[in-house]
Amino acid sequence: MFANFGTKVTIFEAAPQFLPREDRDIAQAITRILQEKGVELILNANVQAVSSKEGAVQVETPEGAHLVDALLVASGRKPATAGLQLQNAGVAVNERGGIIVDDYLRTTADNIWAMGDVTGGLQFTYISLDDFRIVRDGLLGDGKRSTRDRQNVPYSVFMTPPLSRVGLTEEQARASGATVQVVTLSVAAIPRARVMNDTRGVLKAVVDVNTQRIVGVSLLCVDSHEMINIVKTVMDADLPYTVLRDQIFTHPTMSESLNDLFSLIK
Repeated sequence: MFANFGTKVTIFEAAPQFLPREDRDIAQAITRILQEKGVELILNANVQAVSSKEGAVQVETPEGAHLVDALLVASGRKPATAGLQLQNAGVAVNERGGIIVDDYLRTTADNIWAMGDVTGGLQFTYISLDDFRIVRDGLLGDGKRSTRDRQNVPYSVFMTPPLSRVGLTEEQARASGATVQVVTLSVAAIPRARVMNDTRGVLKAVVDVNTQRIVGVSLLCVDSHEMINIVKTVMDADLPYTVLRDQIFTHPTMSESLNDLFSLIK
């Protein structure tokens, strides 16, 4: 966002790879997009100290010091349960302070539930909403809803264009021993992307050859945060990839590119 406003942005990444949870080709595509915006990416950045200097911020690494106007720290977070003395109520926490719960979000204490980021799980707003549904069902319903019902949880990184993924990466799928076919589609081939004047990115699908089920999908394109929910629905319903290959979508839309992507499966 700051780079879009013309700000010079430098990313200090502690890991040896950028976006290590994504496939290398997806991470490389994102890197190219960021570099085209003038974003500098520093890997293996072990930030040792941060201090104020002459009205600016100095970031010190083993490779040298960097003087910047402002620093955004996005190194992760953990549940702020320290000091709550939860043990007095019989509520156990894990080593990171997350409240331990079962599939129904019940804690280790009778009649106490925990939901949202405080459990130390996936820290998404929509997961907290589903947590609420589970607890509500436990208190006012039949108590059958649980975290096991979630199946495939998608997520989006709201950069420009956004990255969205659901299911396994290609690397994870191959490591599982499944026989998969992997296909990719350049966003430049999508009519709607050309209309919107943003042809950056790539669409990627991993399909199990034996079952014809979608194993995972990565979408780096405009409107990917909307498209990924269509893919999730098909995966949750245990439908074959051909449903998306043959689906009738409105035109021109980004969604219709799913026709083209899954038509590449042979």
